[in-house]
Amino acid sequence: MPLWQQAGIAAGVLLSLALVVRVVARVVATRGAAARGAAEAEADEIEAEAGGVAMAGRSAGRRRLWRAVGFVGAASQEAGTILGLFTLWQIARILGVTRVGGAMERADWIWRTERAVHLPSELAMERFMLHHESWLRAANVFYSWVHFPAMNVFLVWLFLRHRRAYPSVRTTIVLFTGSSLLFHMFLPTAPPRMLTSVGFVDEAVVLGQSVYGEFGAGVAAQLSALPSVHVGWACLIAYEVIRISPSRWRWLILAHPIVTSLVVVVTANHWWADGILAVVLLALAVLAGRALSTARRRLLARLRSRRAQPPSGPPSGPPSGPPSGPPSGPPSEPAADGADVARDRRQSQGRTGVGAAYLRTRARPWVPGAGV
Repeated sequence: MPLWQQAGIAAGVLLSLALVVRVVARVVATRGAAARGAAEAEADEIEAEAGGVAMAGRSAGRRRLWRAVGFVGAASQEAGTILGLFTLWQIARILGVTRVGGAMERADWIWRTERAVHLPSELAMERFMLHHESWLRAANVFYSWVHFPAMNVFLVWLFLRHRRAYPSVRTTIVLFTGSSLLFHMFLPTAPPRMLTSVGFVDEAVVLGQSVYGEFGAGVAAQLSALPSVHVGWACLIAYEVIRISPSRWRWLILAHPIVTSLVVVVTANHWWADGILAVVLLALAVLAGRALSTARRRLLARLRSRRAQPPSGPPSGPPSGPPSGPPSGPPSEPAADGADVARDRRQSQGRTGVGAAYLRTRARPWVPGAGV
């Protein structure tokens, strides 16, 4: 079974598992709302939307259980998303094999342009490495086995230690990789190792370490030199680790993009221009990702504010609040309602003296300036 089909099946299974966990979370949150009240139900709903699971009980054991289930659901969703994107990448790579026209011409143009601007010669660096076979073998191993594992380790570290930053980084990865894929599909460019007319050698084939195999086979595309995803991912990892991690050792990650840039050149898999374009696309992806994150936060804040607003319409009862102006006379007793006044009048029939006068005065509204 081809690699892209295996990745697609795994992505479907993981995304299905994440969907089941999310549905269970909503059901548990809904049932818990009737027992715990509206305030706790709202908190559970927010947690469920964030990828967690609402707490079904107050015991520590049940809380730990639901946290574990929520973690499995969130991890399945992210892993399935990454594998799904990898499947689309492989499908696009297979479709892009049919677009090979101009690949060698573009490689020759890049070679001549780099010589015109006096960039270091990839050919001279490859010839130097050919005299150091052990170094060259190590470089081929690095090129073959560090690219994908390094990104996987970075995503796992980010998900476990800095999950708040994970969505924005994932968006940046998708934007950069997607834009690179468009270049690979519509502007195929041959790597230096294919430009044998100027003296390049495919040393990975000579040493038996090639990851490409026959044309159109293997994990990576043969004519996807421009831009270099190896360099772009390495720079992305270094940038995000330095930005997110609070450790004072985080600056050591700069060795990763430096070594990667040298390896892809000395192994004749990429031009210097490939790495330069990758850095430019990465910077644009970071800016676009920030803009999308800001727009998403504003949209969510607007939706929450609309939900929090009371329903508009005329008041259903009498207006409340203190009178708008100062009182026009001396303070008076609270007005008695109709039932009290009628009862007082009935009781006053047959009464005389001060008591009857008081009841008659209470039943009669007070007029400013009038005596009791």
